[in-house]
Amino acid sequence: MNKAKNFKLLGTSNKIVELNKIKSKFIVLYFYPKDDTPGCTLETKDFNSFYNKFKKLNCEIYGISKDTIESHIKFKNKYKVKFELLSDENKIAIKDFKVWGKKQFMGKEFMGLIRSTFLLKKNIVVKEWRNVRVKGHAEEIYNFIKNNKL
Repeated sequence: MNKAKNFKLLGTSNKIVELNKIKSKFIVLYFYPKDDTPGCTLETKDFNSFYNKFKKLNCEIYGISKDTIESHIKFKNKYKVKFELLSDENKIAIKDFKVWGKKQFMGKEFMGLIRSTFLLKKNIVVKEWRNVRVKGHAEEIYNFIKNNKL
């Protein structure tokens, strides 16, 4: 289990979110490629629909991508997202969590954000999901927290 590196990123509340200052028992950080694209929208809407259940487990959710804060705010407002989306244009957390890498799409290779989710407790990474399949992912994480004595 690794301690997550601290980061300070601008959130959709127009405040800087510092990882070390988040007070909830659990933190879900989900990294996604791009605002308002089909997979990312589905993933965000799923986390949003489970948000109150996560809160009951004393768990905070943060979506992170390299999109601008303006893009995040539009995305958040469009889908009435209840949690913070964090802008990581300089890929600080993205690189710290090693979610930037080679991807393939339609036979082309390129560098991009690899959809990944991390569950933290006291800033220790207790579980990570890499190359996430969107369908059912938020529920899987919720059930993992609920059913494991962490």
